[in-house]
Amino acid sequence: MIKEVVELVEQADFSGGLFLEDNESIGLAFLQNFNDIWASLMDDNILRIGIYGIRGVGKTTLAKRVHDKLLNEPKYSPHVCWASISQEFSIYKLQNSIALALKIGISKESDEKKKAVELFRELKNQGRFVLILDDLSKQIDTENIGIPLGMDGCKLIITSRSLEVCQQMGCQKIIKVNTLTEKKAWELFSNKLNSVEFLPEAEDICKQMAKRCSGLPLALATLAGSTKGVTGIHEWRDVSKELNKSCMGQANMGNGVMSILLYSFNCLKDPKLKSCFLYCSLYPEDYDIPRDELIANFISEELIDRRLSRRSAFDQGHAILNELEKACLVEIQTDREIVKMHDLIREMAITITEHNPRYMVKAGLELTEIPKVQNWTEDLDKVSLMDNNIDGISPGTSPKCPRLSSLILSKNPLKFIPECFFEQMCGLCVLNLSETSIEQLPNSISDLRNSKHYCSVNVQILYMCHHWRSSKN
Repeated sequence: MIKEVVELVEQADFSGGLFLEDNESIGLAFLQNFNDIWASLMDDNILRIGIYGIRGVGKTTLAKRVHDKLLNEPKYSPHVCWASISQEFSIYKLQNSIALALKIGISKESDEKKKAVELFRELKNQGRFVLILDDLSKQIDTENIGIPLGMDGCKLIITSRSLEVCQQMGCQKIIKVNTLTEKKAWELFSNKLNSVEFLPEAEDICKQMAKRCSGLPLALATLAGSTKGVTGIHEWRDVSKELNKSCMGQANMGNGVMSILLYSFNCLKDPKLKSCFLYCSLYPEDYDIPRDELIANFISEELIDRRLSRRSAFDQGHAILNELEKACLVEIQTDREIVKMHDLIREMAITITEHNPRYMVKAGLELTEIPKVQNWTEDLDKVSLMDNNIDGISPGTSPKCPRLSSLILSKNPLKFIPECFFEQMCGLCVLNLSETSIEQLPNSISDLRNSKHYCSVNVQILYMCHHWRSSKN
């Protein structure tokens, strides 16, 4: 019975709550687009399908719905691959992502052309498959990647903000995801609030607030999530005033939608919620953030209250992430125990951390060396250089960052750290060197003994040393 209930819930859930199937006026356009894509997938003459629309309109949501149904479609399952394309696109990374998703055994060959030949051969042998490329910003040559389009049953779905990209990719079926009409936007907003009824004056205020979201489901859901619990007319007037102030006073946020997201962040009254939310932006765009790893870092950084036991502290961390999910600022995939941030929301978080607190986030940007010393300012609180191509740090490099509490260097082919590198990082709490090639730590790591957080750093280093020993054995 539990299994049946879970299946029914999954069938009824559109986009994590952004669309409600039981509300025909909101779900109809979404369902029509879904049916058009599905019909194209079943048509052997259509090999490439494009989905386009502005940021936050629901392209990824629609593509994910298609992906999930394909996993249960005998015609294609299990040969269905999803790949998120960040702004710093890499053919090599995409080739590895496809191979991993489809469980294809290819070599660690660094030459993209040779890798493409291997991938092409393996995919051709597999027969039917569907590749979904999410958020493609420019044309790419599928042959250079090793995708055998044109073979029987090989399909490509792309999402993009640009109609031109869909056309350049040769999409035979192109679907535009439109913003919601004012009426549908209001219905979505009021449904997300779970409000039974409004006083006439309060309803007028709420409708004006919903109108500011420009028909974007992401903005509507986030704004509704930040105003849940507001009931009285005086509260709604105050909320509306604060929203107007946010939209008018944030020129650096670029557009009205970003200002609405910033307002939702400012509605987090508990500083712990804000700090934990901003910490999520240290991970690369579209990254699957391990939930337990994230909470462990919250604890090491003392972003949450001290508790008598680690289990109790983890409970508090889970509660904080759940609150952020309710506010629609993060997405939690419980079945995989991961946390994700929408790229627009992450962009907003990074903009905040350009000032206070001060972060330097250059994760997943294909860097081959660390930023110049002048970029390591004394007021830096956290630095993330994870998921790049940094293989060493120049001798003599010693950034003066006394406030730095988190330094994430994971997922780099890093082999060498200078002896003096940590000498001026006395406040370091979290040092992540996982998935690097480091075999010997510099003696300057001992300078962290002067930090009250030394134990948390020490625990992580011991874990990594154990990992090295295990891999060598």
